[in-house]
Amino acid sequence: MERVFLDFSSKKLTQLASRIEDCLGRLGEDRIWGRAGQNENAAGNLVLHLCGNVRQWITSGAGGAPDARDRDAEFSARGGQSLNELLERLRVTVKEAVTVLDELPPARLAERVRIQGYEVTVLEPSTLRWSTSASTRAKSSS
Repeated sequence: MERVFLDFSSKKLTQLASRIEDCLGRLGEDRIWGRAGQNENAAGNLVLHLCGNVRQWITSGAGGAPDARDRDAEFSARGGQSLNELLERLRVTVKEAVTVLDELPPARLAERVRIQGYEVTVLEPSTLRWSTSASTRAKSSS
């Protein structure tokens, strides 16, 4: 069952990244860093943040790669990367994470790791976030 979960996670991550790529392509180069107000995040910031999260929780947390995340920089960026550079960053990030999931021994899912100061199992971040997202969607559609 654990391998089924890991395989599903890899496929879902790839599928969702593809959807994000499609959305960014629809925005185009001129709108990826646009903001309606100073307190809003541009699509470019959200891509940087997503890549930071995936690297921190999967590539580093589950895969053991060094964690060199600069979360503040993800939100303070006001450009500096083109649409193609953001797309490539997303693709590389997802590819690295999928590799970790595909090579992760199922027995490691119960292993405890420290991510963002939280002590969790390798399994917990994915299941908690998915169940929270599903719960949020269910409430908003009722």
